[in-house]
Amino acid sequence: MNEHSSPEHVGHDAADERHHGQLAAASHNHHDHHAERARADHDHAGHGGHGDHVGQFRRLFWIMGALAVPVVAFSPMFAMLIGYDLPDGEVLKWVSPVLGTVMYCWGGRPFLVGAYSELRSRAPGMMLLIALAITVAFVASWGASIGVLHHELDFWWELALLIVIMLLGHWIEMRSLAQTTSALDSLAALLPDEAERVDGDQITTVAPSELQVGDVVIVRPGASVPADGRVVDGSAELDESMVTGESRTVRRGIGDQVVAGTVATDSGLRVQITATGDDTALAGIQRLVADAQNSTSRAQRLADSAAALLFWFALGSAIITAIVWTVIGQPDQAVIRTITVLVIACP
Repeated sequence: MNEHSSPEHVGHDAADERHHGQLAAASHNHHDHHAERARADHDHAGHGGHGDHVGQFRRLFWIMGALAVPVVAFSPMFAMLIGYDLPDGEVLKWVSPVLGTVMYCWGGRPFLVGAYSELRSRAPGMMLLIALAITVAFVASWGASIGVLHHELDFWWELALLIVIMLLGHWIEMRSLAQTTSALDSLAALLPDEAERVDGDQITTVAPSELQVGDVVIVRPGASVPADGRVVDGSAELDESMVTGESRTVRRGIGDQVVAGTVATDSGLRVQITATGDDTALAGIQRLVADAQNSTSRAQRLADSAAALLFWFALGSAIITAIVWTVIGQPDQAVIRTITVLVIACP
């Protein structure tokens, strides 16, 4: 196609209306590599799609929070601790056990599933520690409710609060990871699918990944700059908000540097490419965001390592507690204190 007009007069044509698809795959290569690695790093307890887990933990948190109110309010140990009398009634004494069971089976399911995965992989971590605490609290509380164990082992209110707090923590964690992934997607979407390269008197439509340093491209009004470069003809107001955060457009003319992903809002430009691919400023921003996500994953691995040590420490402490109290002739206290140690070991 011949090009006879200056960039300021270059209007929209069929190239501007082509559906975005080709470059999206190319521009996502770098991001997908980091995102997949971060997801793999963070895949403790079956954590997969972050967006799905955000919704799951948010929904569970609010439902379990609502159920926790009557569980805590009708818990005899909590009433004794705060200093109020529970209303009389045979039915009311089963409010905490019944709703507490629902909370354990429903709200505690993500942690129980995660603990099973850690057991299968023989790598105890945070999920196993949480599952151990809520399971011991659940069994002990039922024992206390039916009179098999001492009433001091009524942990219904602790069980309810443990589940709610753990769900809140995982909701916040998943939301943070989902936001990071969304930011990477938004950055990758800034690049156009196609670039119009000037080859003498001809204009060739190519993928931005095919551009080389020194190529001259046409950026039409409303189109994005395909790669970092220097303006060689024309001037335009560029929207750089998605890259720099500046909400106001910036006038760029001959000799000015422009960045990949910025948008010419009012007129066209001719830009000589100075950097492509991973050398562009946009790619650098993507790397920084991906590195931030990966650093979170490394912190999570460190936390899981600490949780593994805490798991064995809690188990060892419980065994020692049981032995000591049994040896000194107080088997009832041995049961109470051993279970208490396991419950309070939850991080």
